[in-house]
Amino acid sequence: MGNFPTGVTVITGESESGHVHGMTANSFTSVSLDPLLILVCVDHNAKLLSYLQTRRRFAVNILKHTQQALSEYFAKPSDEPGEEARLGIRYRWTPSGIPLLENALAQLACKVVSEHVAGDHTIFIGQVEGMELGEGEPLVYHRGKYRCLE
Repeated sequence: MGNFPTGVTVITGESESGHVHGMTANSFTSVSLDPLLILVCVDHNAKLLSYLQTRRRFAVNILKHTQQALSEYFAKPSDEPGEEARLGIRYRWTPSGIPLLENALAQLACKVVSEHVAGDHTIFIGQVEGMELGEGEPLVYHRGKYRCLE
């Protein structure tokens, strides 16, 4: 599957009251324009899985080409104390309680409308409640390496 170039996203959700957990994901796609639906695939071993199943809200943060360090941080299984501050990671909350990663290329605030188990992942269908678009070029992943569009 590495031959298919993808954008890089960070899925963020509330892990417990006021705390954010994020996960790097490239299994993200548009499903429908009316209503606006997207899907994300989450491994059954990922911490984020239980948060999406219980909280039922999440954000898809599409990363800029300058945010490779964020992708690498959120791809790690455990959080390192102080690492978010060192990387300058900041969140902004929507009125419905969805944490958005500031300065992303785009942010989609979603509510879970369905989930489907498929192999070792669960596919979450999210209805987009709000969207913000930023400026810049996307971070791309292809054949095990980060790439930029040029």
